[in-house]
Amino acid sequence: MAAITERSYGIHRRVAAENDLDDACETLSTLGYAVLDGGYSPAELDELSAAFDAARLHAEEAAGGRDVLRTIDEHNTIRVAFQHDRRLLALATNQRVLTVVRRAISDYVVLSQQNGIINPANAAEYNQGAWHRDLPYQHVVFSRPMAINALFCVDDFTFENGATIVLPATHKQEEFPSSRFVQSAALQVTAPRGSYILLDCMTYHTGATNRTPRDRRAVNHVYTSPIIRQQIDLPALLGESFTEDQGVRQLLGYGVRTPRSMDEYFASRRR
Repeated sequence: MAAITERSYGIHRRVAAENDLDDACETLSTLGYAVLDGGYSPAELDELSAAFDAARLHAEEAAGGRDVLRTIDEHNTIRVAFQHDRRLLALATNQRVLTVVRRAISDYVVLSQQNGIINPANAAEYNQGAWHRDLPYQHVVFSRPMAINALFCVDDFTFENGATIVLPATHKQEEFPSSRFVQSAALQVTAPRGSYILLDCMTYHTGATNRTPRDRRAVNHVYTSPIIRQQIDLPALLGESFTEDQGVRQLLGYGVRTPRSMDEYFASRRR
């Protein structure tokens, strides 16, 4: 590619991007996706890889086995992965990711979901292998994001193992684009392990086919405005004593639970 000139005229305003967080924010806003390094050491990545495998095993045992999960098409997903191995909570509280998410949405964001995702080996079908938004069934656009997806790459994302495919800038239109546009504009996003693939949740995307002999692993996070309901009620699932860290409690939705009675509503007003 030829060198791109910085010369210009007639321009009085310009976006400032002085570091990789600024760059991620600009790219996410403009194209609907970005890749951000998570800042983990090789040893930390090895531990997170082991935590993923432990969470997968625990989730399968808790459900009665992988075959039970297969009957409801949940065998390639680990719902609320950090519940099965608390080491994975660190992925949801990554400060580099939260900086970008909060700049995109607002200072107050809630974790709607954290799911382990397995793209199975040998070209097997899986439930993320279809075009979708992470706020599905919604044909709307927003002046600023209501939700951001942060997909952590436990393994390298490559062309061969089914790296995520995006349709850039589709967070800016309501309709799913035409077949012609899909064929010409679809872009496969490769990324090294330890990266987060960030998506405006209204950007259309899909997982690709994994043609290697090894499963490709990832952990998906969806952060939302607090007005959006969580996929699973995390405070109810985790219990009141899960953590005393006020920042983590806010992130997990302890501060935005729906009152179930007038007494609970009045108690929340007093607090």
